[in-house]
Amino acid sequence: MSSQPSSSSAAQQPPRIVVLGSLNMDIVLRVPQAPSAGETLLGRSIAHIPGGKGANQAVSCAREGGRVSMIGCVGNDAHGLALRTALTQDGIDTAALRTDGAEPTGTALILVEDSGQNRIVMIPGANAKVEIDEAALRQQLQGAAFLVAQFETPMHQVARALTVAHDAGCKVLLNPSPVQPIAEPLWPRIDTLVVNEIEAQALCGQAADSPQEAALAGQALRAKGVRRVVVTLGARGAVAVDANGARHHSAPKVQAIDTTAAGDTFLGALAVALGEGQSFDDAVRLGIRAAALCIQRPGAQPSIPQRSAVLQSPMPPDWTAL
Repeated sequence: MSSQPSSSSAAQQPPRIVVLGSLNMDIVLRVPQAPSAGETLLGRSIAHIPGGKGANQAVSCAREGGRVSMIGCVGNDAHGLALRTALTQDGIDTAALRTDGAEPTGTALILVEDSGQNRIVMIPGANAKVEIDEAALRQQLQGAAFLVAQFETPMHQVARALTVAHDAGCKVLLNPSPVQPIAEPLWPRIDTLVVNEIEAQALCGQAADSPQEAALAGQALRAKGVRRVVVTLGARGAVAVDANGARHHSAPKVQAIDTTAAGDTFLGALAVALGEGQSFDDAVRLGIRAAALCIQRPGAQPSIPQRSAVLQSPMPPDWTAL
């Protein structure tokens, strides 16, 4: 089966997205393969690249055409200034981005293997100092299509933000990564949940290693109160689950150079497409196309494509009902 194509200009004006999340300076080491315990190997290169799941998702939303505001915290250091500048260059509103004088900017050490696989260690730094101003957030969310959040900032602050968004009538798009338990009262406050195989299994106990298993996991997560779920499956695409059932969307075959920020790229494209009024399935397909472009380039934010490039990329195969 195939979905009907939707125009990317479905909305009268670009949707507004508020992103709460982390900002990191990524220190990227390219290596032939990850070293074994006790092993020393020669790497290929090192680079400092703006990243962090929150910032990456904000950049993806902006490059997909969304009007984006970023809520987060950086240190009073060179990395913090560089991250703030990078967001501004993408047209992202940083008025709610705090600077903390006591903590360094968050840092992520990323090993990228020749295969394209990555291994990441994150040092939260100033990300741990994120604090929600409920009155200010409520005002920011007026007229916004989504509040986007992840779990690289303090969980209790994310929970506060989800509650404020719910009370303000703003939809929540949550990417629970790195995965942590979600309190029962929060589940019904989530409109759209985006998880990978590992996160899906951790949150519902159902394996999600195949499209069929991912469909079952998505249904189990919906049973907790979430309106719709996407389980991303890497090179195998993604499974979309909502009240109409589950559909497997395949991904185009591409050569992966670096998978860093692929999930964040997917989420940004999904959020903007949904905010424009596109169907759930068309939004998922757009996210898959964006992620496929992302993994063909190195780095986090430098690899996130513009909407124009995504629309020129190959369409993924038709979706299959599960």
